[in-house]
Amino acid sequence: MPGLKTNEREGTKAVLRNFHMSASKARQVLNLVRGEEVGFASEILASTQREAADVIGKVLASAVANAQHNDGIPAEELFISACYADEGTTMKRWRPRARGRASRIRKRSCHITVIVSRMDDERLERRRAAIAASGAGRSRRVSESRRRADLQGRATKRQTQKAEDAAAAAAAEEAEEAESAAAINAGEEVAPEQASTDDSVTTEATVETEANAQGSDEAAEASSDAPDEDATNEEKGN
Repeated sequence: MPGLKTNEREGTKAVLRNFHMSASKARQVLNLVRGEEVGFASEILASTQREAADVIGKVLASAVANAQHNDGIPAEELFISACYADEGTTMKRWRPRARGRASRIRKRSCHITVIVSRMDDERLERRRAAIAASGAGRSRRVSESRRRADLQGRATKRQTQKAEDAAAAAAAEEAEEAESAAAINAGEEVAPEQASTDDSVTTEATVETEANAQGSDEAAEASSDAPDEDATNEEKGN
């Protein structure tokens, strides 16, 4: 008994007819997503650098929308059960060649069909377990990253506090140095004034000493001259 034909498989399908591309080029992309889940197949098509990938992605989105709207199946439970490309009409054109001949140009087309079906219960359980495991691992990674961020923030705060303390200490030292320099400058300004005062006092004392010495010299001269006058007077009396 022959097996089930491809176009008779169960599921929800979407068909694109008479697309201007050869069936062989479309089949190369369809082979990448056959049997894959809808989400993973969409990622594969989005990262494939082929012209057929964009078109097949649109057909896949149409099949998923039909399954959701008509059959009420969530997109997370769907996978690509079958996908194929059939030969379409071929337009024939002619290219002129040498010596009056002509060669045939075949402009081919294809019909792209994508069928999506619901995954069986066993596969759905495996998928849910994998999602739960990945979610738990992600939560652990997130908590670990938050813990590292908290530790780094605390270390940054400590470093900032140390830097602020060092800056305050340096500012205090600078203030002390400025005060000491100002005191030294004030002492140097007072010293010349005191020296000038001492010089003036010394000068006055010197002048007074000289005046006293001069007065004593005059008194001595006067006392030395007095006996001579007495002697002269005695001689005149005799």
